[in-house]
Amino acid sequence: MKSIQYESKIYIQRKIVSACSFAASFFILLSLFGSVFADPIQPAHHISNQNRLVGSYLARVGNCIGCHTARGGDLFAGGREMHTSFGIFITPNITPDKETGIGNWDKSDFWRALHQGESRNGRMLYPVFPYPQYTKITRKDSDAIFDYLMSLKPIVNENAPSRVFFPYNLEPLLYIWRKLYFKKGVFKPDLSKSKEWNRGAYLVEGLGHCNSCHSSRNLLGASQKTKHIGKKMTGMGWYAPSLISRLEAGSRGLEINEIIELLTSGISKNAVASGHMATVIRQSLQFMLPQDIRAIAIYLKYIGRENSDIAPAESFPVLSKKVRSQLSEGGKIYTKYCEGCHQSSGRGIPGIYPPLAGNRSVTMSSPLNTILSVMHGGFPPTTIGNPRPYGMPPFQQIFHDKEIALVVSYIRNAWGNHSSLVTEIDIERSRNSNRD
Repeated sequence: MKSIQYESKIYIQRKIVSACSFAASFFILLSLFGSVFADPIQPAHHISNQNRLVGSYLARVGNCIGCHTARGGDLFAGGREMHTSFGIFITPNITPDKETGIGNWDKSDFWRALHQGESRNGRMLYPVFPYPQYTKITRKDSDAIFDYLMSLKPIVNENAPSRVFFPYNLEPLLYIWRKLYFKKGVFKPDLSKSKEWNRGAYLVEGLGHCNSCHSSRNLLGASQKTKHIGKKMTGMGWYAPSLISRLEAGSRGLEINEIIELLTSGISKNAVASGHMATVIRQSLQFMLPQDIRAIAIYLKYIGRENSDIAPAESFPVLSKKVRSQLSEGGKIYTKYCEGCHQSSGRGIPGIYPPLAGNRSVTMSSPLNTILSVMHGGFPPTTIGNPRPYGMPPFQQIFHDKEIALVVSYIRNAWGNHSSLVTEIDIERSRNSNRD
């Protein structure tokens, strides 16, 4: 009990320090940008320097470095491999180098890529570049991002060509795909909704391109008509949960401030960001202006409320004698290795070690993220709001696949949780899925 009180005291102290740090950072941002963000959808940029500052912010919101920076490589110089079922795509250099980057492009060329999904020479781009979402970006925002990219130091980096599998490398098929699934068009505000709601919709559906990860896709790689319903992220291993389902990451039951805390610090009293989402928070979301992150939270809560009945069917194990024995074995593993942090109650320590009891990321239909967390461990993102996150050690060197399956099955069915059992086959598939 003393340990819990001590940890809680540390958490409170850290939150006070973090709040001071965040406030200082916020006022620095205000001094930099001034009235640039007066219009929440189309920032004003009267002079080129302001335009570059706005573009820097928008490029951060869109997390351009997330794709256009290889591990250990120069920022925006491309070279990252994007593994998909259609091929291995190599992200391009978007620094202003004239030979290997976009130094010969102008604003219209850049707008054409974002809005129409076409390169400077008219070549159709593959939708691994999320132009189905970027088409919603306004021309002013596109120009501002371009001005920022042109202000960067040119980096000479000749990237290898993408390796698109047959028959997807045939251009006529891409033409047909675009005719079937791509609809260009700048975001149009819903006049029946508030300005704040529309700003959130613009950021989520357009610049933030959330649907690129959080949407199920058909066999041709096109997003399903129902957006944000969740899917396994090709080439990244992790499962991007539904943003609308009450059984996954839907925000219907969350307070606005709780959503904001999770998106900016990577941790809240009931959840913690991991995997690719932790990277997005570290690289992008934590730096967003308070009014923008609040707008996103408002929009996410709205779509969670409107679509809360859209969820995959739940699958509960029949508690036979064999299943009870398996869960008992998993409970023993949990007691030995997990209870010290997540507690015997499964409630963890708020803001430090996330709860497992009632945790939707644990009980959702896909066990993938829980399996990967047990196997690989990890930290929440290091953020202004959580500068020294507590981490979880990896257990794949300690546990056999059978033991991982047992403990994950136990976690998914203890303390009132109810979800499907996990098998050794699931563990093997998860081990092979985490490629990037």
